[in-house]
Amino acid sequence: MEMTIKTATEDTDVLIVGAGPTGLALAIALMRSGINTMIVDKLVIGQNTSRAAVIHAHTLEILESINVSDRLVQEGLKLSKFSIRDRDHVLVRLHFDSLPTRYNFLLMLPQDSTERILNEALTDLGGAVRWGCTVEKLVETSGGIHASIATGQGKQVINARYVIGADGMHSLVRETVGIEFAGGSHEQSFILADVDMNWSYGSDEVIQFFSPAGLLVVAPLPSGRYRIVATLDSVPMQLAMTDVQALLDMRGPTYAASKVTYVHWSSHFRLHHRVANQYRRRHFFLVGDAAHVHSPAGGQGMNTGLIDACILGRILSHAILRHKDDSYLDQYEILRRPAAQQVLQLAEQLTQMAIMKGLSKRLVRNVLLRTFSVFPLFRHHLEMNLSGLSRRTAAETNL
Repeated sequence: MEMTIKTATEDTDVLIVGAGPTGLALAIALMRSGINTMIVDKLVIGQNTSRAAVIHAHTLEILESINVSDRLVQEGLKLSKFSIRDRDHVLVRLHFDSLPTRYNFLLMLPQDSTERILNEALTDLGGAVRWGCTVEKLVETSGGIHASIATGQGKQVINARYVIGADGMHSLVRETVGIEFAGGSHEQSFILADVDMNWSYGSDEVIQFFSPAGLLVVAPLPSGRYRIVATLDSVPMQLAMTDVQALLDMRGPTYAASKVTYVHWSSHFRLHHRVANQYRRRHFFLVGDAAHVHSPAGGQGMNTGLIDACILGRILSHAILRHKDDSYLDQYEILRRPAAQQVLQLAEQLTQMAIMKGLSKRLVRNVLLRTFSVFPLFRHHLEMNLSGLSRRTAAETNL
């Protein structure tokens, strides 16, 4: 006798594909509004690596709407200083303690801690990520979107009113609806490493070093660790202490000793700069890296995604609860795509300055930065851009 295997079916208002920080923040925003929400991820469990390491002022302001800002601040390391140097020579020094916000600092917090705090907030609302769920196919019909999902227990179909792609640069959601991901790639790769080291500059300042050999960023983290970010043409599969030490010796200060004593974690990735041509197509939406990717210079990536999530959460909640017309949903792209373009431009400018080739070009760059940094207006402009406060709008506040 032939057996018929039934496929489990569930209904939800919103299906979020991807449970990184952006997907988690969106799930929290929707559930706080009472929206039936499901969040799935193909991973068996979260990444549990530090990756993104800074949360900016504008992001913390926006995250107040989902009640996680205080938890993040409590666990993070608050820094007020950021400098750009050509090895030993200070070109620009910024101070964030005069920013027009209660979050007048750079909050250094590894991404795994951010994800844990967001997961806890989701759990407090009665939600949970469905790990180990791979979305294989999305089909849009007049009645909604059918998502075919493979799980450890078999196949499942989820019927959703809206589907959100929070599934990263290689987004299945974006590819399914055929949205172009315009932009390009750099020749170089970036490496990230979290290390223990003896560092002469202490733990109260993020420093971005320019050098003929390439970019180097040293950022203090909680628990006495340091985040190292650098550009490399050829990246080893796994960074050893000697690799990180060589980067510090070749690109960092020459007059101050630094010694790496342990590498906790390292990773590398190719540098892309892309923005999706659309953030919404019918009842599909893109957030975070599915919508925009760029250089880590300035630490804007995760921050931009978290703001995407909170803004979209408000718009979708209003659309569902107040029965808004579909045109109301266009506000998401109107608000967030220009912001991503501004972030991409900022990250590209910082990256291009850092990887500049040729002695004469570097000398001109240094002279210009030193000259402009004398003016408070220039420093304030850069502080506002890096903190994200320059992209704060009345429209997002009044949603």
